[in-house]
Amino acid sequence: MKKNELKRALACAVNAARSAGKLMRQNLGVVKKVNAATQHDVKLELDVQCQKLIEALVLKEFPHTAILGEEGVCGDQSSDCRWVIDPIDGTVNYAYGIPHACVSIALQKVNADSVAMRASGGIVVGVVYDPFQDELWTAIEGEPARLNGKKIQVSDRSGLAEAIIGSGFAKEGKNIGKNLALFQALLPRVRKIRLTGSAALALTYVASGRFDAYVESGLRLWDIAAGRLILECAGGNYTDRPFGKETAYHVVACNQAVSKNIHRLVRSAWGD
Repeated sequence: MKKNELKRALACAVNAARSAGKLMRQNLGVVKKVNAATQHDVKLELDVQCQKLIEALVLKEFPHTAILGEEGVCGDQSSDCRWVIDPIDGTVNYAYGIPHACVSIALQKVNADSVAMRASGGIVVGVVYDPFQDELWTAIEGEPARLNGKKIQVSDRSGLAEAIIGSGFAKEGKNIGKNLALFQALLPRVRKIRLTGSAALALTYVASGRFDAYVESGLRLWDIAAGRLILECAGGNYTDRPFGKETAYHVVACNQAVSKNIHRLVRSAWGD
């Protein structure tokens, strides 16, 4: 896509994210319809409503693109561009009335691997919107990442003893075990670990210099697509590795200064 098309795509994604965010704000304090629930996850009717709203807005502007969302797929699945959407990242927070959740929208140039959800690369536009803090992170491939229009960059803290690390425990037992092992390895070495409940926001917090790293096993493509681009455009170090039939990812995202130490601890804890 040409630069003017990327800018148009970014504007479209921003509009869709703000529209879904408005719906989230309006319904934060109301009783929410639960479509499905497991021990470590909740699916809300509002997830579906937000995704349908986003789908309508992006397909109106880009009718020949595909959509891969947490709540399903639609659009032209043969397209070489697709939107990767998490309509409410941090759904459990949101379901409990905790105002730490966001909308995540990315545009991805796809190939045979990424169509099969085997790759998180090729992201050319990324938008993450926190409607409760009115914080909007944006990025276009090859340009600086921005928060509410201002350029951002990762922190330059180099010592783990001063670092704040974001993490989580995912949803499945095998990934919970991996994340627990890493938590135990990190805890005595870092200043604080934060389990905030939204992967997309954790990635943008690293991009903004609030966190120094974010590590978690068991994330899905819609959790990380937009945040990955924003982080990389802010000068961050990002790696992931897909695994499983329904592809999930081991994710390590950090500033450049702590990268070596973080990756060493991850290899030790996860056995990779």
